[in-house]
Amino acid sequence: MMTERRPTESLPMIRSASQGCHPSGTTFLSRRHVLSGGIASAALAGILSTAAPDAARAAQTTLTPDAALDRLMMGNGRFVAGKLASFEEDLTILKQNNVAGQEPFAAVLSCADSRVPVELAFDQSIGHVFATRVAGNICTPEIIASLEYGAVVLGTAVIVVLGHSECGAVKATIAAKAVPGQISALYAPIRQAVERGGRNLEATIKANAQIQADLLRTASPVVADLVGQGKLKVVAAYYDIGSGRVSLLG
Repeated sequence: MMTERRPTESLPMIRSASQGCHPSGTTFLSRRHVLSGGIASAALAGILSTAAPDAARAAQTTLTPDAALDRLMMGNGRFVAGKLASFEEDLTILKQNNVAGQEPFAAVLSCADSRVPVELAFDQSIGHVFATRVAGNICTPEIIASLEYGAVVLGTAVIVVLGHSECGAVKATIAAKAVPGQISALYAPIRQAVERGGRNLEATIKANAQIQADLLRTASPVVADLVGQGKLKVVAAYYDIGSGRVSLLG
């Protein structure tokens, strides 16, 4: 098993104008900010200068992007049916096998909502899914850097951007009311989805997942390169918190 580099050793802290509050005149993540901010070159400079990405990926999952996605969706089918298989695995052995390093086959960008149990929803156990979470499942510089790390170093073959029913961040953006603290920073990245979905909550949630997946797929040179080589797939999906079912979005 190959030991990946620790993020704290290879990934420098990134500060961007996109981290400010919204909507009081500050900016948010866009393709221009991703490219000009150098997410690919700055966040992964240490990794790419000391490691061979192809070698690192070869040592990780052997699944194709389509096979990795199929594995996630079959797991969701078991979750919906109440026939989880991951609980049958020996957790002691899994913990021991993942001490030296991790080898996830998939990455998920989901909302921070506690009703969205990513590993459970896909019936996966320790070390299988590289999960990143933020309210509204939006692409921030830190989220993109994390997913790039997962793809380049850990060898994830698929990234799922997972929206979910009754998303509070999307509800708040639709309402566009004054909120305390930094909460309004979530509005700007989701506003394009509101324009596309109108005031229909489900349509806007799905549009947001698709927009964030497209941003990740096209604005990150690292991700775009792997997608172009057929080594990585980025998809949008929708999780129904009532049924537990995940639906892929076109």
